[in-house]
Amino acid sequence: MKYDEMLVHRITDLCNERNYSINYLATISGVSHSTLDSIMHGSSQNPKLKTIHRIALAFNMTLSEFLDYEEFNEYSFEDEEEIDS
Repeated sequence: MKYDEMLVHRITDLCNERNYSINYLATISGVSHSTLDSIMHGSSQNPKLKTIHRIALAFNMTLSEFLDYEEFNEYSFEDEEEIDS
């Protein structure tokens, strides 16, 4: 599984736990609906840290809490063919 797919899983899991829609998440995070749609549909494979931070805050989490997710913790960047600097 690719890193961007894990990000979608994390957001989806948190939305399901809290009964948030993507529209609601966009509203409370201040991240545009189009940006969230791009992340959720794989068009944005490398969102900015600021965007991820805003999403984490919308879930009332720190960035480190948001990223403390089993899939992220077990991930190895060496598994991906192309690594962005």
